Amino acid sequence: MKDTILVTGGAGFIGSAVVRHILNNTAHRVVNVDKLTYAGNLDSLRSIESSENYFFEQVDICDFSNLERIFLKYAPTKVMHLAAESHVDRSITGPADFINTNIVGTFNLLEISRKHFLNKEGFRFHHISTDEVYGDLPHPDEQDGELPLFTETTHYKPSSPYSASKASSDHLVRAWARTYSLPVVITNCSNNYGPFHYPEKLIPLMILNALHGKPLPVYGDGSQIRDWLYVEDHARALYKVLMEGKVGETYNIGGFNEKRNVEVVKTICQILDEVHPAKESYSKLITSVSDRPGHDRRYAIDSRKIKNELGWEPQETFESGIRKTVMWYLDNKDWWAKLYKVNS
Repeated sequence: MKDTILVTGGAGFIGSAVVRHILNNTAHRVVNVDKLTYAGNLDSLRSIESSENYFFEQVDICDFSNLERIFLKYAPTKVMHLAAESHVDRSITGPADFINTNIVGTFNLLEISRKHFLNKEGFRFHHISTDEVYGDLPHPDEQDGELPLFTETTHYKPSSPYSASKASSDHLVRAWARTYSLPVVITNCSNNYGPFHYPEKLIPLMILNALHGKPLPVYGDGSQIRDWLYVEDHARALYKVLMEGKVGETYNIGGFNEKRNVEVVKTICQILDEVHPAKESYSKLITSVSDRPGHDRRYAIDSRKIKNELGWEPQETFESGIRKTVMWYLDNKDWWAKLYKVNS
């Protein structure tokens, strides 16, 4: 069956990977709805923009009437909701945009879906969320023995305005499923990395700062732990959940790659020392900066459910994925140059 899949935030980092994956590997139509904020970039979709199955609408998901127009025009059979404000630092200095986009925008999508598509055969609403809604986990520096992982039943304990807004949107989706029987699936993912990543995020910022001989700022002692997931592995997982996941279920998606932040930065420096050497090791640029307020110490996802029930697991290790990522940035200056200037 050929679906029409409406993807919100399809010009963003993860969203563009999803759009490319669907159009390159299936016969489905994709309608990309994106406001094109600073983090939305149509250059990330050049490889598929001429596809006869691709349609783009520059619309804010907070604009209810325009969003409803798009739903009625394209009559999607499935929705993948990725549009979100997602940078924690920005949420601390300006939380209003996060409340509007992540909560009000999600409400709009749910209401339009309920109003027009609730009983449409095959309709499904896939809400893409984050592991940050769970708060943080015990850290190996603070606790001995086996450490817990986030599961699909972990209680929510968000720490930042960003994670609180995403937790709110998760709750809305579950409420619309329970009250209105809207067919939903939810995924919560770990930290993504890979090609086409906006330069404010840790990995691309470290790569580009290093290439420009600028300091590599690491919060505090850099001991914060994240589970790293290659973005193209995530795109495959999201599509599999959309098509094969059980309605009403939540699936956690992780990379099985727990790394301290400072370890990630040092790995980037080691790869650059090998493939793009400078006069001194890039590790000399690592600089400690004041820690982020309310900074979570550790995230780690238990992905056994999606592996056991849907047969998904990541194809990339952190070592293979981070090398691919570094090489991509070395080979694609035309994509990041203007973004990095803005961000510098």
